[in-house]
Amino acid sequence: MAVSEAALIRLREKRVYLIAAILFPIIVLIGFGPTYYFKPFITAPPLSSYLVHIHGAIMTAWVALYITQVLLVRTKNIRVHQSLGYLGIALAVLVVVAGFFTAIAAAKNGTPPPGLPPPLSFLAIPFFDLITFSVLFAAAVHYRKRPADHRRLMLVLAISLLPPAVARIALAYLPAPGPLYFFGLPTVLCLAALFYDRWLNGKFNRVMIYAILFLIASYPLRLMILGTDAWLAFANWLTGFSPV
Repeated sequence: MAVSEAALIRLREKRVYLIAAILFPIIVLIGFGPTYYFKPFITAPPLSSYLVHIHGAIMTAWVALYITQVLLVRTKNIRVHQSLGYLGIALAVLVVVAGFFTAIAAAKNGTPPPGLPPPLSFLAIPFFDLITFSVLFAAAVHYRKRPADHRRLMLVLAISLLPPAVARIALAYLPAPGPLYFFGLPTVLCLAALFYDRWLNGKFNRVMIYAILFLIASYPLRLMILGTDAWLAFANWLTGFSPV
Protein backbone atom coordinates (compact mmCIF):
# COMPACT_ATOMS: atom_id res chain seq x y z
CA MET A 1 0.00 0.00 0.00
CA ALA A 2 1.40 3.40 -0.94
CA VAL A 3 2.08 5.77 1.94
CA SER A 4 0.24 9.07 1.60
CA GLU A 5 2.20 12.32 1.55
CA ALA A 6 0.59 13.45 4.82
CA ALA A 7 1.54 10.17 6.51
CA LEU A 8 5.10 10.52 5.22
CA ILE A 9 5.33 14.04 6.64
CA ARG A 10 4.08 12.83 10.03
CA LEU A 11 6.63 10.02 9.98
CA ARG A 12 9.47 12.42 9.25
CA GLU A 13 8.28 14.80 11.96
CA LYS A 14 8.23 11.96 14.47
CA ARG A 15 11.81 11.14 13.53
CA VAL A 16 12.87 14.72 14.27
CA TYR A 17 11.39 14.62 17.77
CA LEU A 18 12.81 11.17 18.38
CA ILE A 19 16.28 12.42 17.39
CA ALA A 20 15.79 15.37 19.75
CA ALA A 21 14.81 12.99 22.55
CA ILE A 22 18.03 11.06 21.95
CA LEU A 23 20.45 13.97 21.47
CA PHE A 24 19.10 16.05 24.37
CA PRO A 25 20.11 13.60 27.13
CA ILE A 26 23.36 12.69 25.37
CA ILE A 27 24.54 16.32 25.28
CA VAL A 28 23.46 16.82 28.90
CA LEU A 29 25.23 13.62 29.96
CA ILE A 30 28.47 14.54 28.19
CA GLY A 31 28.42 18.07 29.58
CA PHE A 32 27.53 17.29 33.18
CA GLY A 33 28.97 13.78 33.38
CA PRO A 34 32.40 14.68 34.80
CA THR A 35 31.03 17.06 37.45
CA TYR A 36 27.73 15.41 38.32
CA TYR A 37 26.61 12.09 36.83
CA PHE A 38 29.96 10.30 36.91
CA LYS A 39 31.26 11.79 40.17
CA PRO A 40 31.03 8.50 42.10
CA PHE A 41 33.39 6.89 39.57
CA ILE A 42 35.97 9.61 38.98
CA THR A 43 38.02 12.07 41.00
CA ALA A 44 36.26 15.43 40.83
CA PRO A 45 35.76 18.43 43.12
CA PRO A 46 32.79 18.06 45.49
CA LEU A 47 29.55 19.83 44.62
CA SER A 48 29.41 23.30 46.12
CA SER A 49 26.12 22.97 48.03
CA TYR A 50 22.98 20.95 48.57
CA LEU A 51 21.25 23.30 46.13
CA VAL A 52 23.34 21.88 43.30
CA HIS A 53 22.17 18.35 44.21
CA ILE A 54 18.53 19.48 44.20
CA HIS A 55 18.90 21.42 40.96
CA GLY A 56 20.67 18.50 39.27
CA ALA A 57 17.99 16.03 40.33
CA ILE A 58 15.17 18.27 39.13
CA MET A 59 16.80 18.93 35.77
CA THR A 60 17.45 15.21 35.34
CA ALA A 61 13.78 14.58 36.00
CA TRP A 62 12.90 17.22 33.40
CA VAL A 63 15.06 15.57 30.74
CA ALA A 64 13.54 12.19 31.58
CA LEU A 65 10.03 13.62 31.34
CA TYR A 66 10.78 15.16 27.94
CA ILE A 67 12.00 11.81 26.62
CA THR A 68 8.95 10.06 28.06
CA GLN A 69 6.53 12.54 26.51
CA VAL A 70 8.11 12.21 23.08
CA LEU A 71 7.90 8.42 23.26
CA LEU A 72 4.30 8.52 24.46
CA VAL A 73 3.27 10.63 21.46
CA ARG A 74 5.27 8.40 19.14
CA THR A 75 3.44 5.32 20.46
CA LYS A 76 0.06 7.15 20.36
CA ASN A 77 -0.45 7.09 24.13
CA ILE A 78 -1.94 10.58 23.98
CA ARG A 79 -4.05 10.34 27.14
CA VAL A 80 -1.06 9.35 29.25
CA HIS A 81 0.94 12.13 27.57
CA GLN A 82 -1.74 14.65 28.50
CA SER A 83 -1.96 13.38 32.08
CA LEU A 84 1.79 13.71 32.49
CA GLY A 85 1.46 17.29 31.30
CA TYR A 86 0.23 18.25 34.77
CA LEU A 87 3.38 16.72 36.23
CA GLY A 88 5.33 18.76 33.69
CA ILE A 89 3.76 21.98 34.98
CA ALA A 90 4.67 21.14 38.57
CA LEU A 91 8.17 20.12 37.54
CA ALA A 92 8.61 23.33 35.53
CA VAL A 93 7.86 25.35 38.66
CA LEU A 94 10.53 23.38 40.53
CA VAL A 95 12.99 23.96 37.67
CA VAL A 96 12.55 27.72 37.97
CA VAL A 97 12.63 27.84 41.78
CA ALA A 98 15.64 25.53 42.15
CA GLY A 99 17.41 27.17 39.23
CA PHE A 100 16.89 30.62 40.73
CA PHE A 101 18.31 29.78 44.14
CA THR A 102 21.17 27.75 42.67
CA ALA A 103 22.14 30.58 40.33
CA ILE A 104 22.17 33.31 42.97
CA ALA A 105 24.02 31.09 45.44
CA ALA A 106 26.68 30.51 42.78
CA ALA A 107 26.85 34.25 42.08
CA LYS A 108 27.32 34.93 45.78
CA ASN A 109 29.83 32.20 46.61
CA GLY A 110 31.15 30.77 43.35
CA THR A 111 34.31 31.20 41.34
CA PRO A 112 33.82 31.33 37.55
CA PRO A 113 35.96 29.19 35.26
CA PRO A 114 38.80 30.95 33.40
CA GLY A 115 37.63 33.22 30.62
CA LEU A 116 34.13 33.74 32.01
CA PRO A 117 32.84 36.98 33.63
CA PRO A 118 32.89 37.55 37.42
CA PRO A 119 30.08 35.80 39.33
CA LEU A 120 27.72 38.76 39.64
CA SER A 121 28.05 39.58 35.95
CA PHE A 122 27.73 35.94 34.93
CA LEU A 123 24.46 35.69 36.87
CA ALA A 124 22.80 37.33 33.86
CA ILE A 125 23.31 34.10 31.88
CA PRO A 126 21.33 31.70 34.11
CA PHE A 127 18.86 34.45 35.03
CA PHE A 128 17.88 34.85 31.38
CA ASP A 129 17.87 31.06 31.03
CA LEU A 130 15.11 30.99 33.62
CA ILE A 131 13.19 33.74 31.84
CA THR A 132 13.38 32.02 28.45
CA PHE A 133 12.44 28.68 30.02
CA SER A 134 9.41 30.22 31.76
CA VAL A 135 8.17 32.06 28.67
CA LEU A 136 8.63 29.13 26.29
CA PHE A 137 7.02 26.65 28.67
CA ALA A 138 4.10 29.00 29.37
CA ALA A 139 3.59 29.33 25.61
CA ALA A 140 3.73 25.53 25.21
CA VAL A 141 1.06 25.13 27.89
CA HIS A 142 -1.05 27.84 26.25
CA TYR A 143 -0.89 26.00 22.91
CA ARG A 144 -1.36 22.52 24.39
CA LYS A 145 -4.60 22.06 22.42
CA ARG A 146 -2.76 22.89 19.18
CA PRO A 147 -0.34 19.94 18.96
CA ALA A 148 1.62 21.26 15.97
CA ASP A 149 2.51 24.45 17.84
CA HIS A 150 2.89 22.74 21.22
CA ARG A 151 5.47 20.19 20.10
CA ARG A 152 7.51 22.81 18.25
CA LEU A 153 7.60 25.00 21.35
CA MET A 154 8.72 22.06 23.46
CA LEU A 155 11.47 21.34 20.95
CA VAL A 156 12.74 24.93 21.13
CA LEU A 157 12.48 24.74 24.92
CA ALA A 158 14.66 21.62 24.98
CA ILE A 159 17.25 23.33 22.77
CA SER A 160 17.20 26.39 25.05
CA LEU A 161 18.43 24.22 27.93
CA LEU A 162 21.60 23.10 26.13
CA PRO A 163 24.05 26.04 26.68
CA PRO A 164 25.17 25.00 30.21
CA ALA A 165 26.02 21.50 28.97
CA VAL A 166 27.64 22.81 25.79
CA ALA A 167 29.74 25.25 27.82
CA ARG A 168 31.04 22.43 30.01
CA ILE A 169 31.91 20.35 26.96
CA ALA A 170 33.80 23.32 25.54
CA LEU A 171 35.67 23.85 28.83
CA ALA A 172 37.02 20.32 28.56
CA TYR A 173 38.67 21.06 25.22
CA LEU A 174 39.15 24.83 24.98
CA PRO A 175 41.09 27.11 27.34
CA ALA A 176 38.53 29.94 27.25
CA PRO A 177 35.29 29.03 25.48
CA GLY A 178 33.08 31.99 24.76
CA PRO A 179 29.46 32.67 23.82
CA LEU A 180 30.13 31.57 20.26
CA TYR A 181 30.37 27.99 21.54
CA PHE A 182 27.65 27.67 24.16
CA PHE A 183 25.12 29.92 22.38
CA GLY A 184 26.18 29.03 18.85
CA LEU A 185 25.16 25.36 18.90
CA PRO A 186 21.60 25.99 20.17
CA THR A 187 21.21 28.74 17.58
CA VAL A 188 22.32 26.43 14.77
CA LEU A 189 20.02 23.65 16.03
CA CYS A 190 17.05 26.02 16.21
CA LEU A 191 17.59 27.32 12.69
CA ALA A 192 18.14 23.81 11.34
CA ALA A 193 14.89 22.65 12.95
CA LEU A 194 13.04 25.70 11.60
CA PHE A 195 14.17 25.29 8.00
CA TYR A 196 13.71 21.52 8.05
CA ASP A 197 10.18 22.10 9.30
CA ARG A 198 9.68 24.61 6.46
CA TRP A 199 10.95 22.10 3.91
CA LEU A 200 8.81 19.33 5.34
CA ASN A 201 5.53 21.23 5.55
CA GLY A 202 5.97 23.76 2.76
CA LYS A 203 5.56 26.73 5.08
CA PHE A 204 7.01 28.25 8.23
CA ASN A 205 5.25 27.71 11.54
CA ARG A 206 4.67 31.21 12.90
CA VAL A 207 4.73 30.19 16.57
CA MET A 208 8.02 28.38 16.05
CA ILE A 209 9.52 31.45 14.37
CA TYR A 210 8.52 33.70 17.27
CA ALA A 211 9.89 31.22 19.83
CA ILE A 212 13.24 30.91 18.05
CA LEU A 213 13.57 34.67 17.53
CA PHE A 214 12.82 35.21 21.22
CA LEU A 215 15.45 32.67 22.28
CA ILE A 216 18.16 33.86 19.90
CA ALA A 217 17.54 37.53 20.76
CA SER A 218 18.05 36.72 24.45
CA TYR A 219 21.65 35.65 23.82
CA PRO A 220 23.15 39.03 22.83
CA LEU A 221 20.81 40.83 25.22
CA ARG A 222 22.19 39.08 28.28
CA LEU A 223 25.75 39.62 27.06
CA MET A 224 25.05 43.32 26.59
CA ILE A 225 23.71 43.91 30.08
CA LEU A 226 25.89 41.63 32.23
CA GLY A 227 28.62 44.24 32.75
CA THR A 228 26.39 47.28 33.22
CA ASP A 229 26.05 49.11 36.52
CA ALA A 230 22.29 48.56 36.47
CA TRP A 231 22.70 44.79 36.18
CA LEU A 232 25.39 44.61 38.87
CA ALA A 233 23.16 46.56 41.25
CA PHE A 234 20.27 44.21 40.48
CA ALA A 235 22.53 41.16 40.88
CA ASN A 236 23.75 42.43 44.26
CA TRP A 237 20.14 42.78 45.33
CA LEU A 238 19.28 39.29 44.06
CA THR A 239 22.11 37.64 45.99
CA GLY A 240 20.46 38.82 49.19
CA PHE A 241 17.93 36.02 48.61
CA SER A 242 20.59 33.31 48.63
CA PRO A 243 19.94 30.72 51.34
CA VAL A 244 23.63 29.71 51.48
